[in-house]
Amino acid sequence: MTDREPNAIQHDASSGVGAVVVDRRNGKVGVVMGHVGPYVQLRPPRGGREWDVPPEDVRPPTPAEELSAKVAVANRRWGR
Repeated sequence: MTDREPNAIQHDASSGVGAVVVDRRNGKVGVVMGHVGPYVQLRPPRGGREWDVPPEDVRPPTPAEELSAKVAVANRRWGR
């Protein structure tokens, strides 16, 4: 995806920024926004408040979780 909207889901293998991941502690899907200290900062795919997660509590999403996150982003673009 080449779109550079702040809430667009993008994958950057070198830094992890833009990757879709899941917080193991609560099952919430988030987009990696960056790293601060020992934590990974995640934001909901549709936008909203970021939260910090220890790196060991982050896992890759299942295909269904990733698709759901992408649909949420697309719906946001269309105002749904």
